[in-house]
Amino acid sequence: MNQTLHDSALLLRVDGVTVRFGGLTAVNNVSFDVHQGDLLGLIGPNGAGKTTMLRSIIGVARPTVGRVLLGGESLNDLPIHQRIRRGLSLSQQLVRPLREINVIENVALAAASAKTSSPWKSLLHASSADELAVAAQELKRVGIAAMADQSPTVQPLGVLKRLELARALALKPRLLLLDEPLAGLNSREARELANTIAEINQQGLTIVLIEHNLGEVMRICRRLVVLDNGKKIGEGEPRAVMADPVVRAAYLGGDALGAAAAEGQAAQPSTPKEASHA
Repeated sequence: MNQTLHDSALLLRVDGVTVRFGGLTAVNNVSFDVHQGDLLGLIGPNGAGKTTMLRSIIGVARPTVGRVLLGGESLNDLPIHQRIRRGLSLSQQLVRPLREINVIENVALAAASAKTSSPWKSLLHASSADELAVAAQELKRVGIAAMADQSPTVQPLGVLKRLELARALALKPRLLLLDEPLAGLNSREARELANTIAEINQQGLTIVLIEHNLGEVMRICRRLVVLDNGKKIGEGEPRAVMADPVVRAAYLGGDALGAAAAEGQAAQPSTPKEASHA
């Protein structure tokens, strides 16, 4: 486990976590730390256990063995809504906004849900001035303020991905978990959204990111944790991790794409503009 930073900066600790579903071991004795201000990439091939690992942190899956601690407090026995209240938020890969309300109301509903575990009470709070103010702030933060009063049903995927990010941010998390936020985007959209994620991290929010777009992972992430068949096979600075023969063999197969990603230049993210994904 990485101990290069003082424990006072430790935000999340995954300690020997194993997750089994019947006879299947999806995550096998995985440990890693996430420190304040990290932008950590959790990578690996399909079926490596990445999403299960993220779900064990947020509470959708429960560790069979091991512990998940946030700020030194064990989360193992807490339901999802209590983990959210303690500072976790998850942005899903598949975006499913409520179609009956507009973009800003979708984000306001997320802001209201931070106050109660009841979906019905959240609906009552979603139109309040406080929640709408939070929603407007987060829409601006992710670059889609211009779409606030529009229906999510007419938005392209690039905008919907940013809407999902805004909903997660409206919970005011200490730790943001992102599950493949760039999936399905073209190269320009992916780069622009990666820039937005990097800027949010630079504003002080700690982020754990699952992503298959290695070029963007290498460009914005400060550290990597690599899983394969449920086991951790690598951890550390991105270039060093991607140069590890074990990682290249298991995750990349030693191919040219992996070499290019590992050797690529890490550009500074640009300042995101209002999204205009048509």
